[in-house]
Amino acid sequence: MIKIEAFSEFISGLSNGFMPIISSLPKEQYALIDLSITNKELNTVDISCARSFEQYIRKFLEVNDAQVAYGGYNEKRGIYKRSTHFNQQDVNKERNIHLGIDLWCNANTAVLSPLCGKIHSFNNNDNYGDYGPTIILEHQYDDVVFYTLYGHLTIDSLSKTMIGEEISVGDTIGYLGDADVNGEYAPHLHFQIIKDIQGNIGDYPGVSNKSDIAFYLQNCPDPNLLLKIY
Repeated sequence: MIKIEAFSEFISGLSNGFMPIISSLPKEQYALIDLSITNKELNTVDISCARSFEQYIRKFLEVNDAQVAYGGYNEKRGIYKRSTHFNQQDVNKERNIHLGIDLWCNANTAVLSPLCGKIHSFNNNDNYGDYGPTIILEHQYDDVVFYTLYGHLTIDSLSKTMIGEEISVGDTIGYLGDADVNGEYAPHLHFQIIKDIQGNIGDYPGVSNKSDIAFYLQNCPDPNLLLKIY
């Protein structure tokens, strides 16, 4: 079995260039967005209101002449303070460091598999601020088994999903949900790579606290190693 320290290098070697994961938009239509606690613009946005947050994303895309806003890996964010699902009184246990990459664009945009694999599990994680409808794929390349997670989908994305179903590169595995079903966020895909799923079914932490971040950054490498957006 591949050592976890070499997992990032392994993931990077699975692709030679940009891999589309939402619709077939070219990477020239992607713009890097900062949603960290250092972005002072967010102080003027009501992040507890999905519609207000969606207006902020739409304005960002308009200004940057883009169709997809992306980013967020290992980004410390303040947007999770609105939800008790992430909030803790102990600052070392507050979950606010993002472990995947977010791709912000229109609801109902198709989500494509960047790799071949099979359906591992799925679930509607319907806590306020959670993933909402979520699909996890299992991948095996030679003797290496790992997983990818797709969060904030439509309810219908789960309706025809079957455990063990084979998935090919470029297959549509779901569609982006809106705030009514996606945990009360502006429409986006949360994409995460996971080495050890740790027995989870249809769910895996997408945000870490300060105490556990070293483990999660090893277990969940930067998705851009695979997608190569930048």
